[in-house]
Formats: sequence, C-alpha cells, structure tokens
Amino acid sequence: MPSREHEKPRRLKSFSYRGYYRYFITIRSQGFKHHFVNDEVVAKVIEILKSTCEQESFLVWAYCFMPDHVHLLIEGKNSNADMKDFVTLFKQKTAYWFKGIYGVQLWGANYYEHVLRNDEATRAVARYIIQNPVRKGMVEDCSSYPYSGSFELETIYSL
Repeated sequence: MPSREHEKPRRLKSFSYRGYYRYFITIRSQGFKHHFVNDEVVAKVIEILKSTCEQESFLVWAYCFMPDHVHLLIEGKNSNADMKDFVTLFKQKTAYWFKGIYGVQLWGANYYEHVLRNDEATRAVARYIIQNPVRKGMVEDCSSYPYSGSFELETIYSL
C-alpha cells in the first residue's frame, strides 16, 4: 500500500480556490525529514513565504514550522488570489533554494488544505497551529517556540 505522502490530493471539484477565502494548509517535508529544526533554514523559508504572499496576494494569519512539516493559515486578499498557485509557487521557490544549498528535496509531492467557512473556525485553526509545539511536548508555552507566528497579528499567542 503506498504511503499517504504519494496519494493524489483531494481538491474540491466545484470550488475554484480563488478569492477572499481562508485556508488551513499543511505541507510535509520529503520523506518526513526534520528540515525545520535549523534556524537558518526556517528563517529563509519564512522570508520566501513573505515574498510569495506579497506576490500572490495572501495574508498569513498563523504559521508553525514543526520539524517535518509546516502549518499555514492563509487568506486571499483579492478576488484573483489563487491558493493553488500560491502553494505551488511557495513550494517551488523554497525547494529550489533548499536543493541548491543542501542537495536534497525539501517537500513531499502533495499538500493538504481545508477551506475555512467562518471566523470561529479561523480562530480555532489559528489556536491549533500555534499550540502544535505544546501538544507535541516541544515547549511548555507556545510563545517560546521560535518557528511560529503571524504576519498579520502581534498577539497571535493569546488567541
């Protein structure tokens, strides 16, 4: 039986993934390797995430880089913001940089997304993302985890 990493993602057939929607995205590293334990790697990937958000018209309400995956809570800033294009470009840019430095693939082939329907779900997902290192026993307080945050909120840790 093939691993879930190689399954084709299940996208909604009747949904365009364009516009003012919020998404909970999870992207896993290739082979579940622990690439996101290095300050320089995470800093560069965050830098690329910021530039890709600006280029593709997305907000990042919350992010958390766990050792082998990243969680993102993103929102389209206009009617042309395309989530699939955003994720593809983010993965391409970071993978190109990473392979040039480390000589190996950064990301698994697929990613997982969930379209959020209301503000309550958005807050719950943001809390889930920020609390992930606490649930995994990596830190006692989410605000002490160095690889999470928000590009939009200064007080993300008090949600």
